[in-house]
Amino acid sequence: MRFRFRADAGAVTAEFAAAMPAVVLVLACALGAIGLGGEQLRLQGAAFDAARLLGRGDPGALAIVRSVSPVATLTTRTSGVTICADASAVVSLGVLSGIALHATSCALDDAGS
Repeated sequence: MRFRFRADAGAVTAEFAAAMPAVVLVLACALGAIGLGGEQLRLQGAAFDAARLLGRGDPGALAIVRSVSPVATLTTRTSGVTICADASAVVSLGVLSGIALHATSCALDDAGS
């Protein structure tokens, strides 16, 4: 039995090869976005912990924020009986690079009372 090649033989392979870079790029962006969401959650948790430490008068608030990123910054502000911790970091994950994240959390200022 002899096989005959049609004029469109190999078209599926060529279309797959043409579409593969786009699929890989979309997958890389999706994984980067998931990682970015995880980093945002870590930064929010660190801001929460930093606000509680600042409210108690503990000096380790900056170390908590820097555990998320070594170049993270922490600014504080006081409003009445609350103290707020504003944490910022720039992260790079895969194809997503230089993304600025920001998180804020407030706690009662027991140390200032």
